[in-house]
Amino acid sequence: MQKKGNKYGTHRVIEPKGVLPQPANKVDNNMDEIYDNEILIDVQTLNIDSASFTDIANYANHDIEAMKKEIFLNVELQGKHRNRRTGSGGMLLGKVEKIGDALKGKIDLKEGDRIATLVSLSLTPLRIDEILAIREDVDQVDIKGKAILFESGIYAKIPSDMPEKLALSALDVAGAPAQTAKLCQYGQTVVILGAGGKSGMLCCYEAKKRVGVTGKVIGLANSPKSTQRIKDLGFCDVVESVSGMTPVQVNELVSKLTDGHMADVTINCVNVPDQEMTAVLCTKDDGIVYFFSMATSFTKAALGAEGIGADVNMIIGNGYTKGHAEFTLQELRECPKLRKIFEELYA
Repeated sequence: MQKKGNKYGTHRVIEPKGVLPQPANKVDNNMDEIYDNEILIDVQTLNIDSASFTDIANYANHDIEAMKKEIFLNVELQGKHRNRRTGSGGMLLGKVEKIGDALKGKIDLKEGDRIATLVSLSLTPLRIDEILAIREDVDQVDIKGKAILFESGIYAKIPSDMPEKLALSALDVAGAPAQTAKLCQYGQTVVILGAGGKSGMLCCYEAKKRVGVTGKVIGLANSPKSTQRIKDLGFCDVVESVSGMTPVQVNELVSKLTDGHMADVTINCVNVPDQEMTAVLCTKDDGIVYFFSMATSFTKAALGAEGIGADVNMIIGNGYTKGHAEFTLQELRECPKLRKIFEELYA
């Protein structure tokens, strides 16, 4: 008889006791037996979040063997893949191997279904037996291993009308465009930092749909390649490269582009640290700053905004909002240009 588990997975927490799996220092990643409310997954691919993957690659000087050691070490020390410096994780693609007795017949999954988990690797019990490949250009790691999805964990079945890796890359950032749709309104000015990246492109597309012809979407990108990419897609009214610019210089640029009105909504999709004040300085008083990037320091954002007297509403980049998975996959279905670039880059 299977042991009874807690809905939120606290039964897997080793240290410290009493906390949830995400902030826990170590979780139990023994996969020999599962609890009655768990789903055992045969893992194919880890899609490590952009901030974490960038950190690992830089820490290892982009040496693949050193990156493998770092990934193994994260799991060995914690029983899950939570980056020890950024604190963030990612998500995974795999096949349902076993469903706990308490969940059978109560969920829309069966053994053999291919799914992407929509909860962070930073809370997911994970065992890595072998790393088969690291694809640095798409932040993905192919492995042999197992993982546990808790009863409260959310997931998406891999759709039949697109390649698995394409769906995985979009689902990894599904919260961003779905939240963008909730935040942006007709006629507004929206600034998107990191516009040429994976989440940035989806946000630019959705923002332009929401603000309409009387609104304005300003895409700010860092590298020449990402700047050209978002220009070619044509989702933004204005695209500018801000590579090497200070927060004050970006503030002056946005002021010029908006005739001093600044952004109603600023969305930060940049995957490196210290972008908090750039986002705040792009935004007008009473405007909204949505920090999707897991490289964000919310201490820096809050205290920095206070320090310059910026009265902005700051939203933490919750990777979940209702219906976000299907919402984001639908963007790829309805926009051939967006799907094509995602296929070229990630599939």
